[in-house]
Amino acid sequence: MTTASTTTGSKGQASPWPRSFRLLYAAALIDGIGFYVGQLAVPVLAVSLLSASPVQVGLLGASSTAAFLLIGLPAGVWVDRLPHRAVLVTADLARAALVASVPLAWWAGWLTVPQLYLVVLLTGVGTVFADVAAQSYLPELVGRSRLVAANALMMSTSATMQIAGRGLGGLLVQALTAPVAIVLDAVTFVVSGMILAATRAEAPRRRAPRMPGGFAQQLGAGVRHVTGNSLLRPLALSTASINLTMQLSTTLLPVVFLRELGLGAATLGLFLGVGGIGALLGAVTARPLAERIGHGRALWLPGLLAAPFGGLVTLVDCGPMLWVAAVGWLALAWRTGVGNVIGVSLRQAATPDALLGRMNATFRFLLTGALTIGALLAGVLGQLVSVHTALVVGAVANAVTWLPVFCSPLRTLDRPATID
Repeated sequence: MTTASTTTGSKGQASPWPRSFRLLYAAALIDGIGFYVGQLAVPVLAVSLLSASPVQVGLLGASSTAAFLLIGLPAGVWVDRLPHRAVLVTADLARAALVASVPLAWWAGWLTVPQLYLVVLLTGVGTVFADVAAQSYLPELVGRSRLVAANALMMSTSATMQIAGRGLGGLLVQALTAPVAIVLDAVTFVVSGMILAATRAEAPRRRAPRMPGGFAQQLGAGVRHVTGNSLLRPLALSTASINLTMQLSTTLLPVVFLRELGLGAATLGLFLGVGGIGALLGAVTARPLAERIGHGRALWLPGLLAAPFGGLVTLVDCGPMLWVAAVGWLALAWRTGVGNVIGVSLRQAATPDALLGRMNATFRFLLTGALTIGALLAGVLGQLVSVHTALVVGAVANAVTWLPVFCSPLRTLDRPATID
């Protein structure tokens, strides 16, 4: 895996990453393990220990992202007004306490599916602030000239944690039960918060004068920046549609693996970990791909190439077909890994400092809101039609999610202009 210690300068010489970026990287590394363990363990707990139905699993998946619809946009205004480090530390500690309540309630005999909804929803509130603050903090720590390299490293780390976290989560759930696995999630939030407390931006954060009109006008400025920008608008539409269709394909996988196929949590974790491998490959190849064919083509061409593989996920079954489906899942995750690096870097480069929080919040509102809708649709389709139908609908719709970028000025963009 790429290390966080150096990067290559414009003349090919290695230069060190700032200390605070290395701390942010370390926090993401630790937090990522716990996050993906918990992401696997919670629905497995609901299905295997609380006998949750497909619609309840869908609601649980929607609860994890609903906070972005409820407070996603105003969170950007608050993040732009607050120190980013303080937001990150507070979010980590709050999520640690919430997640720890799940195994405690299970061991006390009080845990119910509605309680899981509440914990997952409130943890999502913390994630709203953490995600918006982290993406807004990054330019402060590394400077705008190194955003692609820094995002490639962060996305590579996230993808690696998908592999390690989901694989470890599957093993822990199978060997030690889901509540024990969730304890690890709580511990990693605490450790991550302690590391983030030691970060400090290399230069004072630049702030624009306070805009007239108060909170609503400031919120609207962030939304208008995204919806009115000819590069950011199609990027938001394409990425939101990717999230929705991927969620349709993955929300009910615990039901497929544990209930329909009779496979264990370890196999589910291994399958999902294959997606982490794809995301890691995407993050690693994103930068050289963008330099070779241009940033715009690197946003739509991988989607076109990966589209046919989405249908393989619908073939998931016992035996060889399980790994045929895994190949499809890997290809889709590779496309997502490439898009995350290039897309996030483009967003940051095209946004002035004073609007970073609101821009990121607007994107998170749209992208994670799409996850919420996808999870709800998956649950409804699984309950009223069949679990397999949700997989098929997700695969078919995912095959055209590259079109908004292709039909926009992004199609042939070589490199985004940086706003200072």
